[in-house]
Amino acid sequence: MRDNIFATKQERVGDFVFDETVASVFPDMIRRSVPGYPSIVSAVGMLTGRYARENTCLYDLGSSLGACAMELAGNAPKNTRVIGIDCSEAMVRRSREIISSYRYRVPVEIIQDDIVSCSLEPASVVVMNFVLQFVSPEKRQPLLEKIARALVPGGVLVLSEKFSFGDPRIMEALTDLHLDFKKANGYSDLEISQKRASLENVMITETPEKRLQDLREAGFGHAGLWYQCFNFGSILAVKD
Repeated sequence: MRDNIFATKQERVGDFVFDETVASVFPDMIRRSVPGYPSIVSAVGMLTGRYARENTCLYDLGSSLGACAMELAGNAPKNTRVIGIDCSEAMVRRSREIISSYRYRVPVEIIQDDIVSCSLEPASVVVMNFVLQFVSPEKRQPLLEKIARALVPGGVLVLSEKFSFGDPRIMEALTDLHLDFKKANGYSDLEISQKRASLENVMITETPEKRLQDLREAGFGHAGLWYQCFNFGSILAVKD
C-alpha cells in the first residue's frame, strides 16, 4: 500500500507511532523516506554470512516487518536461531504473517517485547536498523552495553541511524538533499512538513562521532561507519 498518512491536512499532528496504519504502508514509507535502505538491508545478509557463528542467536532488534530478520535467516549457518524483537503489536503481527510464507533452514521467531528491557542470549550478529534514534537518549548507552555483553568474541552489531552533524553547512546540505530525495519519491511539501512535526518529539538524532564513542565505551573494540547516504548511515561494531 502507498504511504498517504500525511497527505491530508491535519488539525493537530500527533506524535509518530508504529501502529496499524504505519505497519500497513511501512515498506513504501521507508523506501521513499530513507535513502540507501535497500542497500543496507541487503548488506545485512552479506555481513551475516561473514560474522554469524553456529550455536548463537542472531537478533533483529526493532524488527518492524522483519526485513533484516529475513536477511539474517537467509544467510545464517546451521545451529543458529534468528530472533526479531519489536514493541509494536501491529508490526509483530504483520511480520509473523510475512515470515511464515518463507521456509528457512534455521528457526525464526518474532517476539513482542521492549528491546531496552528484554534479555538477550549469546549472539554473534545483532542488527538495529534505524531504531536507536527512537530510543530515549538516557536508555541508549545501557542498551548498547547490554548488546556488547550478549555478543560472543568476534560478534558484530550493525547499527543504522539517521544522523545529525556538527558542521552547520554540512548539516544544511545533507538535510536539503534528503528533502529532495523525498520529493523525488512523490512526497508533497505538506506530507514532509506534517511528518517532520510528528517525529519532532519522537526521533532524536546524534552525530556519528558521538555514536562511535558510545560504542567504544560500551565495550566494542572496533567500530566504523561502513555506509552513508546523505544524513543516513550504518556503523559496523565488532567485539574483541
